[in-house]
Amino acid sequence: MQYTHLGRSGLKVSRLCLGTMNLGDVTDEPTSRAIMDRALELGINFFDTANRYGQPKGEGITEELIGRWLAQGGGRREQIVLATKLRNPMGPGPNDQGLSAYHIRRACDDSLRRLRTDHIDLYQMHHIERSTPWEEIWQAMELLVRQGKISYVGSSNFAGWHLAQAQEAARDRRFMGLVSEQSIYNLKTRTVELEVVPACRAYGLGLIAWSPLSGGLLAGALRKVSEGRRADEGLQRQIEAHRASLTAYEALCAELGESPADVALAWLLHNPALTAPIIGPRTVAQLEGSLAALELKLTADVLGRLDAIWPGPGGEAPEAYAW
Repeated sequence: MQYTHLGRSGLKVSRLCLGTMNLGDVTDEPTSRAIMDRALELGINFFDTANRYGQPKGEGITEELIGRWLAQGGGRREQIVLATKLRNPMGPGPNDQGLSAYHIRRACDDSLRRLRTDHIDLYQMHHIERSTPWEEIWQAMELLVRQGKISYVGSSNFAGWHLAQAQEAARDRRFMGLVSEQSIYNLKTRTVELEVVPACRAYGLGLIAWSPLSGGLLAGALRKVSEGRRADEGLQRQIEAHRASLTAYEALCAELGESPADVALAWLLHNPALTAPIIGPRTVAQLEGSLAALELKLTADVLGRLDAIWPGPGGEAPEAYAW
């Protein structure tokens, strides 16, 4: 396994992050436990979850499952960097969501209880909260750090200017602020290259990519459908909308002798701003298959051909759309 620092922090995490959104929902508990055990054996030490995961079965189900896995002992908690998130609704009340100091304190305590641990390594805001001032957010996060309940703070789904706003407010308080941003990023969806990636680089934030395979679209979807495998309605629409690009992409992967999923992950790993893509295996076999991407080196020619198939926004702002 390969490791890197999480942004400008001294914390080292694996170049693949285990996403747990499927655990306890799509994947049953015995298989979920097997996936997490195997991840540890493979050297993956970065585990990502959220208090909301477990829907539609119920909020907190995935954290509770992870908590039961951690409670087995065997050094599990000591071996992982545990990341979770808050902000989304966890109940019907007006203060059961958001980033108020009230909700931050309560959400953290609830996650700690479900996860059966006394601290969260990376506590991530799942989305921007425009109605709460940064003074309030940072005051609440600083208290959690002083109490030893969290070690680092991260964001998710922030715009570039939100990252700048957050970091400048933290700087005024002489607080470390954010160490990471988790954004949707893959060959097909590259909007973050305009401003989020430059902001991460400027402020020393680790970039964590969610949906690195675009919901399975970049995992050989066209070939799988042609072989008679069933795709859900949403994926079918995506296939039809991007059929020409998918045809060229899967042909290039076949020419390279590599699986489309491995090429998609390797493309992300070539970006120096990226800390790790989040992989969300539903089986142990899928988990093990992801490791091949770490050793896959793409040449400049191949990277150029991928850019031609899946063109991004044209670079960073403002040059991408102005002179």
